[in-house]
Amino acid sequence: MDTYVALCAVGAEKILGNELKQLGYTLCGNAPGRVTFAADGDALYRANLCLRTSDRVYMLMASYPAADFDALFEGCYAVPWQEFFKKDSRVVVDKVRVYKSRLNSEHSVQSIIQKAIYTKLGDIWHMSTFPESGAEFNVRVYLDNDTAIVLLDTSGDALHKRGYRTEAGPAPLRETTAAVLLQELLWRRKTPLHDPFCGSGTIVIEAALYAHNIAPGFGRRFAFEQFPFYNQERFIEIKKREAEKIRTDVVCRITGSDKDADTIRAAQINAEHACVAAGRALQLIGSDAKIERPEFIVSDFADLKAPYESGVLLCNPPYGERLGDSESAQALYRSMASLFADFPGWQIGVITCQKQFQKCIGRYASALKSLKAGNLDTTLYIYNGKEKARN
Repeated sequence: MDTYVALCAVGAEKILGNELKQLGYTLCGNAPGRVTFAADGDALYRANLCLRTSDRVYMLMASYPAADFDALFEGCYAVPWQEFFKKDSRVVVDKVRVYKSRLNSEHSVQSIIQKAIYTKLGDIWHMSTFPESGAEFNVRVYLDNDTAIVLLDTSGDALHKRGYRTEAGPAPLRETTAAVLLQELLWRRKTPLHDPFCGSGTIVIEAALYAHNIAPGFGRRFAFEQFPFYNQERFIEIKKREAEKIRTDVVCRITGSDKDADTIRAAQINAEHACVAAGRALQLIGSDAKIERPEFIVSDFADLKAPYESGVLLCNPPYGERLGDSESAQALYRSMASLFADFPGWQIGVITCQKQFQKCIGRYASALKSLKAGNLDTTLYIYNGKEKARN
């Protein structure tokens, strides 16, 4: 069994843990923004391909006491780095995080880890200089309570970069965050879902991927494909196995709207890319089945009416730090109170960093969930239809 660390938004650890358990992996622990798990070698491929709410997947290379720089160096030097890199690889210690440790200089820790890796490679390969003309690999280090945790990135680009979003608005929601929101609302594929501020379509597209059981990584490449031991045939077999799980027989009522026509065209293009990637995955197993495209329409939210008796309204409306200014955002939130009258019987979820949201919309939420969205501290406000009006 190998040990891996999956990163996620702070506040989404439980949801990511549930995903990992559904993949059959064993949870070993968690910390803010990361979950450690044990799994067989295929997890290198499956976790990156299938996880919806993880930002990155790392291999745990070492975990050891490091109260001084000598210990930090020796523990990292002991790792068989030559098994993971080629002689032309470029290795970068991209981030260091220190918490309650005697070695509290992130820059110094970064330098020592970098030195230990290249010293080990030089000793093994009898090289004093490295061309660094090949693939780049990133190493991350956490120093928690004098314990060094050294991780090797297997993902490459962050996993929220699914590959389908070529058209983006001025402040798009991360795909992984959208996937977290869907899980927080316990949304199920048979339930109608609408995003009245759909932007480039992220929430709608992520819902469609989930509804059809499409692994989110089918449309992209990964850093592990550059490892010396990468097994392309095995990865293709895993892709085929995941393609067999795609459901093309489900009836989905997933829609999005926005008042800007250009934004809707961008959402339609992104959805098409996502569905085409799924179609290519189906071709791996000889299927020519098609994925139903989600529907997008041009409409102001104030003009919408519920098309069904019940459903889920989930959105990421503009707010001061993202678009415009805080006063404009608060005015928008006050006008959003009409959604409760226009969508009676619907569950409503809104994510925002505006602390005055409940006051503006005039209702207390049934539940609140704090979530780190990018660099913003946001809150998901969940309304289940029985909330009290706020005076």
